[in-house]
Amino acid sequence: MKRILLDECIPRPLAQYLPDYYVRTAPQMGWASIANGALLKLAEVEFEVFITVDKGFRYEQSLRSTALGLVVLRVRSNRLEDLLPLVPDLLTALTTIKAGDMIQLGG
Repeated sequence: MKRILLDECIPRPLAQYLPDYYVRTAPQMGWASIANGALLKLAEVEFEVFITVDKGFRYEQSLRSTALGLVVLRVRSNRLEDLLPLVPDLLTALTTIKAGDMIQLGG
């Protein structure tokens, strides 16, 4: 079972739509307000995938040496209603993502 960390900007209820995965949020881990680079270093010890809506994340962080796969959800807002249409594609992406991969979903 893949272990997934949701960025603090993603609503916690999204986890219920990922039932076949171990999912935690950055705040649940005590990692709220930690800068992205430091957050990735913490996350790669315990998780395999990091999910965010931060569109600039791919430009700010180097994923080449990380043990995480990154999924960027490109949505109008981070409200659950805007995220839910991406869940089918997200579930598909989670089956193939590997360390160092970056997958963008949505418009």
